[in-house]
Amino acid sequence: MADGNITKDAMYGAVAPDDFESMLTLDRYNERSTAFDKIISATHDHFWDPLDKKYIDFDEPFDIENEPMMPEEQQPLLKLPYVAETLKDPKQKVAFINYMQLRNFSSILHGEQGALNLSASLCHVLYDQGAQEYAANQTREEARHVTAFAKYIKSRWGRPTECGAALKALLIDIIEAPEVYKKIVGMQMLVEGLAMGAFSNGFKYNRDPVARKLFQLVMTDEAFHHKFGKIWADRTIPKLTEAERNVVEDWTAHCAQKLLFDRGDPRQQAEIYGRFGLDPERVVADIMQRRAERDKTRRFKGETNIFRVLIKTLWNAGLITERTRSFYAMYVDLDEVAAEGDRMPGDDIAEDGIRYLQEINFKDRAKAPITIAAE
Repeated sequence: MADGNITKDAMYGAVAPDDFESMLTLDRYNERSTAFDKIISATHDHFWDPLDKKYIDFDEPFDIENEPMMPEEQQPLLKLPYVAETLKDPKQKVAFINYMQLRNFSSILHGEQGALNLSASLCHVLYDQGAQEYAANQTREEARHVTAFAKYIKSRWGRPTECGAALKALLIDIIEAPEVYKKIVGMQMLVEGLAMGAFSNGFKYNRDPVARKLFQLVMTDEAFHHKFGKIWADRTIPKLTEAERNVVEDWTAHCAQKLLFDRGDPRQQAEIYGRFGLDPERVVADIMQRRAERDKTRRFKGETNIFRVLIKTLWNAGLITERTRSFYAMYVDLDEVAAEGDRMPGDDIAEDGIRYLQEINFKDRAKAPITIAAE
């Protein structure tokens, strides 16, 4: 087995990416785990095709020139005095809000491409047949997400924007990492946690019906992807030695910090300011002034706040302990998160989406209970 995986359960065991010979071991074919069978079989319930208009029609119009995709209050930069004074014209505000949405959708597209490559890379290394089959299923689902978000961006803007530096670095790190724990924590918890927050927030606030439908369809898949990581956490984290846990926990916190700072660093958004005739230095000065004046105990609020969802994902997986609690507590009230239980804000949206898909896929079949539970 490959070194450094910190494997505590055989179903997450792995071989080196170039060790195909191990996949031909005869005993392996009779040792398939059943832990992922429910997730795999549920694939039929949430099947959808981004190229079939009965599921989603990307040709449905939206007046992107005159209609803001998101409410103005959901764009914090427009609350800055200098930005508000400069972008007084209503059409300027619409253009600004919708360009920020282009950047958000582009980040999602890049993340989905990373998820596609990551899950494909797991197919090469996971030794257990059940785990390997699950990874193959996820690869197929991530591929349709790439197609769907690419089609949506093309229909509204024509072309995506570049991937942010921190997200790109994390995606490269986890895709190329030989350690399975980095792939699972990095993608199924960090990136998927961030994505589920973005999807939930977009479903709640986006005014484009096609965008809302797209978010819901993707969430019907992503809720199951998260379960794969949750099974890993449940079967691995309690068995870690103190040294192993510190390694995993510290790597997770380091990656979370990079994602938080990437999205919150105003200097990385200088290109946006220039595009709209804003002086980047003045915008940054306003942001710094606002941060200096606001309540130091202020935390991320709202169940669909993307970073709050990310941190809740890590909390529920047991990847936050007293060692790292203070870092996350700067952003989220962890006692409040703990009191909420395991239910995630996207679960209800995903379950409603599965019902919608069942109506399309199995009109004549008796409806099975809706659940995204893995075990």
